[in-house]
Amino acid sequence: MSKLIKKGHQWRVGWDDNAQKYQGLVGSNDWAIELTVAELKDFNRLLHQLVTTMEQIKNELMDEERIACEAESELLWLEVEGYPDRYTLRIILSGDRRCEGNWAEGAAVELAAATQRLVEENIA
Repeated sequence: MSKLIKKGHQWRVGWDDNAQKYQGLVGSNDWAIELTVAELKDFNRLLHQLVTTMEQIKNELMDEERIACEAESELLWLEVEGYPDRYTLRIILSGDRRCEGNWAEGAAVELAAATQRLVEENIA
């Protein structure tokens, strides 16, 4: 498999075996950021932590209560913000590129599942 793009509602994730440096890609309908393998691995790990946290905290909050959770590595920072069943996702890359992006409510859970499959299938 050379190139792969998976898309859903307000998200996309991709992989390019032939790319020299930036084999991964994450984005929304109108923007995308290419990622190194290490960045994609961190994105996958941190996104799963945040999605799991939002699922676990669901029963601890009142219906009208919003929450923000963040997770970071040396390579990137992620934040989810909103209600446990509908929240936005935001990314900021560290280092030389200093990229930033965000996803609409509802994209994070599907994006997490697609990213997990992509990482499992393409990164040893």
